[in-house]
Amino acid sequence: MPGTSSKSSRFPLLGHERGREFTDVGRAEDEPRATKTTKLDRQALLLLAVNALFTCGNALSATFVNIFIWKIKHDYALLGWFAVVHQLSMSLTFWLAGKWVKEGNKMNALRGGVIAAAAFYGLVLAFGTRAADAVPILGLVQGISSGLFWLSFNIVYFEITGPGNRDRFNGWAGLLGSLSGMLAPWLSGLLISSSGGNAGYRLIFAISLAIFVAGAALTFGLHKREPSGRYDWRLGLGSLLRKGNPWRAISGAMVAQGLREGIFGFVIALLVYTSTGSEMKLGSFSLYTSAAALLSFWIAGRLLKPSRRFWGMLTGALMMTLFIVPLLWGTGYSELLIFGLGTAIFVPLFSIPSVSVVFDQIGGNEADVKQREERVILRELALNAGRFVGALTFIVCVSVSANPVIIRVLLLVFGSSPAAGLGAAPQASAECGYRADKSRAMRRVSFIRVVWLHNYIYAGTIITDTSLYTVNKKASEVDEPAWIPFYVKGADAPQPRRHEPDVPILRRSRGRRP
Repeated sequence: MPGTSSKSSRFPLLGHERGREFTDVGRAEDEPRATKTTKLDRQALLLLAVNALFTCGNALSATFVNIFIWKIKHDYALLGWFAVVHQLSMSLTFWLAGKWVKEGNKMNALRGGVIAAAAFYGLVLAFGTRAADAVPILGLVQGISSGLFWLSFNIVYFEITGPGNRDRFNGWAGLLGSLSGMLAPWLSGLLISSSGGNAGYRLIFAISLAIFVAGAALTFGLHKREPSGRYDWRLGLGSLLRKGNPWRAISGAMVAQGLREGIFGFVIALLVYTSTGSEMKLGSFSLYTSAAALLSFWIAGRLLKPSRRFWGMLTGALMMTLFIVPLLWGTGYSELLIFGLGTAIFVPLFSIPSVSVVFDQIGGNEADVKQREERVILRELALNAGRFVGALTFIVCVSVSANPVIIRVLLLVFGSSPAAGLGAAPQASAECGYRADKSRAMRRVSFIRVVWLHNYIYAGTIITDTSLYTVNKKASEVDEPAWIPFYVKGADAPQPRRHEPDVPILRRSRGRRP
């Protein structure tokens, strides 16, 4: 029957009936669309070009906006609040703009997102050295830009692609994104270093503004797509409340992925800059890591198939966690480069299937196709919820203590969250194209969940102990903690207090001896 799941003994896709995907909201079932054809048509290529320009404009300047604010006011928490405002604004934009995208012209929403990105860099240029005081406004505009663009982009992406060419589209998108991420930050670092002062920053922000204007013009080549029904404001919440709903499991996995992105999105670049003091070094770091990701995305896009998604995501998540370990010994340029290269190589194994499996789930039955805007919004809200929690946790921890140990432990715990996402969503792992046997999927991820829980407990112990030590050291009330983590070395390690003999403290008074 249309819309029902036809499960085979091997690697089924939930809601797919012998390779069919529901695509037209006006009909119960359409002919298989792009299930065998892997080629990308003209509209898909044009959408890739718009995405590449949007990615390039952000790659050129987004990292250096944080560095620009950091140079004005050396405050970790301020950058955290910038990320929080951005994520809240983006989430609210997703939810409110969903009605516009579903019932109105989604191409105008896509165009509006690109124009808002241009407005963001126009504001950065206008504020100049006062940008640190305008973090709420900048975060708000950037969130609106991201929300409008990615909501409409994901809907158009779903309508243009199918299960047969979706992995290829994601591979090319990752390839072009890595190419932009490789060359654009390096060029920005070169321009800033050669210009001196803030002139280089103004130049790259102006170039980004021009790129977004070009991207907005390119969106006029995309065909207008018809509205697709009424927008359901409460669908996302209803899916989360219904036990056994696959979107409940998928949302848990998206939250786990967002936990990592909420911190790593701005902390890594800041650590590279603070450890080197050079924009050119930061640009070179992006060059090396994006070059590795470029090759990895190309290979992964060609090799990953629906039957290999589970093992691809599992391998990628575990290796992304493993390469955080060097940061426990220090956050010098060498350790950061090892982390960056390792992550760049293995992140495509996780990111390509994680995107494809969600959109295959949307295309798996008639009901989800009719509600594709609501499903995409649910996915993005779950991601942003994780990002918000990650960034807010970072703010709280660095407000208590700026000890580097806390930042390193946060990187380890939240960096391993994608692996926990597989454990948090065994139903998605079993039903959304990984394996048909849910109990087998549960057994595979149970070990991951136990390890991640252990990381949380251990991290909480370290953070609590380090924070208490910092507070008590300032108050000079107690001695140093009874133990120090093995990876805390050098200047970061707490130094033992020097115990003086118990003798009266002699004070000098004016004009007389004690």
